[in-house]
Amino acid sequence: MNRELRLALSFFFLAFPFFVKGQVGFPYCESFSDGNTQATTVFGGTAKLVDGALRLTEAETNQNGYVYIDVPFSSAYGVKASFEYFMYGGSGADGLTVFLFDSETRNFQPGGFGGSLGYAQKDDVPGLTGAYLGLGFDSFGNFSNSNENRNGGFLGGSTARFPNSIILRRGGIGFNGYDFVNGKITFDPPPGNANIALDVEFQFPLSSGGFGTTRVEDLNQPGYRKVFLELEPHPNGVGYLVKLEMVVTTVQNEPRTITILAGTAFTFEAPKNLKIGFAASTGGETNIHEIKNLLLEVSNQEGLLNPQGVDFSDIVSCEGQENQYFITDEEVVLPNENSEIRCLQFYRSLEEVEEETGDLCAQGKCKEDTRELILPEGTLRAGESGGDYTFFPNEGFAGQSVTVYYTITDTYGKSSTGNAMTLKIHESPEPVNIYVEGLPDLVDEVKLCGGETVDLISVGNDSYGRYEWYKDDVLIDGAESMKYTVHDAGEYSVKAYNRNCPAISNSILVSFPEFPEFEFVSPIISCTPGESVDVTLGIVNYDPVTYDYKLFGKGQTYLDDEMKEVFLSGEYSLQVKHADLDCYSSPEPLQISIPEEGLVADFEFEIQGTGVKGEEDGGFFPDDIFQFTDRSSRDAVSWNWDLGDGSVSNEKNPSHVYGKKGDFDVTLIVTNEFGCKTTVIKTVSILRSYRLMFPTGFTPLASENRFFVPKSKGLVSGELLIFNTWGDLIFQTDDLMTQGWDGKLEGKLLNAGIYVYRYNGLATDGENVTKTGKFKLIR
Repeated sequence: MNRELRLALSFFFLAFPFFVKGQVGFPYCESFSDGNTQATTVFGGTAKLVDGALRLTEAETNQNGYVYIDVPFSSAYGVKASFEYFMYGGSGADGLTVFLFDSETRNFQPGGFGGSLGYAQKDDVPGLTGAYLGLGFDSFGNFSNSNENRNGGFLGGSTARFPNSIILRRGGIGFNGYDFVNGKITFDPPPGNANIALDVEFQFPLSSGGFGTTRVEDLNQPGYRKVFLELEPHPNGVGYLVKLEMVVTTVQNEPRTITILAGTAFTFEAPKNLKIGFAASTGGETNIHEIKNLLLEVSNQEGLLNPQGVDFSDIVSCEGQENQYFITDEEVVLPNENSEIRCLQFYRSLEEVEEETGDLCAQGKCKEDTRELILPEGTLRAGESGGDYTFFPNEGFAGQSVTVYYTITDTYGKSSTGNAMTLKIHESPEPVNIYVEGLPDLVDEVKLCGGETVDLISVGNDSYGRYEWYKDDVLIDGAESMKYTVHDAGEYSVKAYNRNCPAISNSILVSFPEFPEFEFVSPIISCTPGESVDVTLGIVNYDPVTYDYKLFGKGQTYLDDEMKEVFLSGEYSLQVKHADLDCYSSPEPLQISIPEEGLVADFEFEIQGTGVKGEEDGGFFPDDIFQFTDRSSRDAVSWNWDLGDGSVSNEKNPSHVYGKKGDFDVTLIVTNEFGCKTTVIKTVSILRSYRLMFPTGFTPLASENRFFVPKSKGLVSGELLIFNTWGDLIFQTDDLMTQGWDGKLEGKLLNAGIYVYRYNGLATDGENVTKTGKFKLIR
């Protein structure tokens, strides 16, 4: 590629995001030993990092833990995985699984735990989402049977337990699948079942020890276990041949490599990309379950080739500015299927390149310390996309060249052997400035209304033969003159050329600000007839400095603080805009309500059912039931009563008994639908504690008025005594409910004439009541 053209393509690659996590693709190495995970690692349940290992469960009951590595890898060449596992410190259950699942899976969920080891379905719990393969190391012995709705197992799906079993299950969806494929019992098989177990001389327990034991990390110590799992592409082109070997130490200093599965056909089509994870569980029995030193590789390493770079010479760079470049897939050779440049690394010499070739994990990593190379002449940095990089030449090196070496690493972790890259440093011209046409001063930002455009002009101190305009650091195709008309939001810059190095401009931001979101209250109410309303109080976060507001309706227009006094009711529209722009937002309806008549609060009161409204009607007594009747405006919708003695009510027409004498100020507050309130206060005066009234005569022979009896109220006891004019007692009763005297003595009606009464009573408030008088018996 022409070096000037390469420079002209700068910024283009920023359209391709790529986030370096330290390792992406093969080989994938994760030791779990430094207290941090190297890549995106998702922990779930009881999983955590402990003492240099990934611990999935403690030696406690009912532990469920899982981890998956959120980094996809291609399934095209098969997979090799190796890791150390540790089961110890408990009574020997349940076990762990290594699982592979589709990298496109969203909302990852493990399967059922317990006997399903976080992979298969269990009763009413579905299996692992996106599952492709599950390999269970089952100390307790349920992963190999058909209990809990699992499909298939040893001996045709027997429900018996098969401890110390390594079981291969296929993928599934929900409650379907996760079928048994193959397996081996590694230790002490049930009698008569040697055909499903390892040969006796190769048998070993999956767990390295019981209560009180510790992690065994020394290859030569009994209890050490390491797994080598390989999924070799199947000869028929679908699925894999599954090979499983383990390094096992049961006798000190005598580690053995044992073949568990020599090549089980797993003829199920694999998704394009996979992810790997681990799960473990305990139930009523326990164990610590851990893994470490995970390594993922391509199975068919022989089918992979190293990428081939090319030597670049005379790459043009410009002093004192960041120069950006991109090595395309077409410029180098990427021989492996579906591969691309994963990362770019820089070195001072070929010797530095060669130092890393012996470390498999180092080859596969995009190491941060080789992605930046600081030299006296300047700094090289690998970019965020596979083949992009920048070079910033330091001042004072114009006219010089610098040669470095680079490697490219592809998706499968295969790296090139190192190639030279020579960068020639040119002097940078004075920068140019971008002006907004019609404005004399430089500005950092231009704000536009929708549909508007702005002309930007490049101004410099030289004659320029060519211009390149950029939007958001991306070259604008065809924008090659000193003026550019902007239609879209973005950050704009220009490069002006009259030689190899461009004059670089300032940047200017062009934006089309969205109309500010603003909330307001509608309707806006005045509670007083003829009183104006302040609309600004109804606008949330009203800010007339940053924004302009416009209210219009009823033939009137109000701007900003003019909205503080609006006198006419009706339908209005409200708009807002940025103070430095001319365009308003779409009008929003707003209602203003100013009443023609004010809200009035009023009420009446009387003794319930009597029509007694005051002293003129006989007065009020403590035990009277007062009925309060609302007489407020029709638009009142709520009523709040304070009845003067601490009692309150929200009823429209409440009733109340005071139970004592006194003056009680009754307050009524009424509210209309708009929240307007008004108040009225009236006084209830209870002056008497009782009432006692005697007739002046009675007619015992008539059909009416046949008894002499007083009318009373407010008494708790009373005694009525009747005397003749000589003072003789002729009638006596203390019954408050008595019919009274019928005019007879010993059954004989007395003569007409004048008689005398006396009444002794007690009022409800404790007052003694005594009353005497004369009356006539009429015949």
